[in-house]
Amino acid sequence: MSEMTLCLSTFWPAKKHAEQARLLELKQLTQYSKSMKRTATAVWKGSGKEGTGVLTTDSNTLDNTQYSFSSRFESGTGTNPEELIAAAHAGCFCMKLSFVVGNHNFTPDSLSAVCTVTMDDGSITGVHIDLNARIPGIEAGLFAESVQDAEENCPISAVLSCPITVSYKLNE
Repeated sequence: MSEMTLCLSTFWPAKKHAEQARLLELKQLTQYSKSMKRTATAVWKGSGKEGTGVLTTDSNTLDNTQYSFSSRFESGTGTNPEELIAAAHAGCFCMKLSFVVGNHNFTPDSLSAVCTVTMDDGSITGVHIDLNARIPGIEAGLFAESVQDAEENCPISAVLSCPITVSYKLNE
């Protein structure tokens, strides 16, 4: 009985603290946007292998950016959907992690994520993020929990239906 009480007394306060941090984060995020829509346009001309396409985003960050079979499956010039997914995931993950550690009163000096999307036989089969973080004063255990939170709750992670792994270095 005393072991169970000890277990509960150490588990529930940590869980309550994590829930309070999540609620604070949600409150911060809703200050900026309750609903958001972002759009991009793709125009493709020709067959799958010989054709070419362009991508344009509303922000014009991508402005008639070329993509093709060659840029997707070989080493051709232009971008490709998997590269864009990797960029979106790396950016979203870093921002989410910044919010998570911020809720514990830490501010990253830098978060650098290299995201690799793996595609096998026409399907995305995995995503791996290599993270290098500089966050003064954060303890390794809290950082590990924060990375896991960001990995599980980043909005881009939520739409991917494949395994996602993260490796990281802290303050190196």
